[in-house]
Amino acid sequence: MSVKFNVVERGNPANKEAPKKFYASVVSTGKVNQNEVAQEVADMSTLSPGDTAAAIENFLLVITRELARGNIVQLGDFGSFWLRIESDGQETADNVRRETITNVLPRFTPGKRFQQALDAIEFEKAQTNG
Repeated sequence: MSVKFNVVERGNPANKEAPKKFYASVVSTGKVNQNEVAQEVADMSTLSPGDTAAAIENFLLVITRELARGNIVQLGDFGSFWLRIESDGQETADNVRRETITNVLPRFTPGKRFQQALDAIEFEKAQTNG
């Protein structure tokens, strides 16, 4: 099984005059929702789909809560979730306050096992019409 990609042309947002270039872009083949994931996990375990769905929901709540507390959430070889903030630049360190924070972004760093799975992905160029 492989991940399909198509080709997209993009300009350089930092330099509008630069010539556009072509890049690979993943083609999504669909979505799997939380209930479908719960069913797959239940099929692989002794848990019922309802118990699995509840465990997943609680797991996601704990991750969110711990990130909101400022913690890095380490999930073994899967990876770590952490937060990054963006802020407006200030002339002095004393001027940096919570009001200068403009955005908070969730981040994920893959662990060893997840990175190995990413490295093993095979890519296939999607067929184009035309």
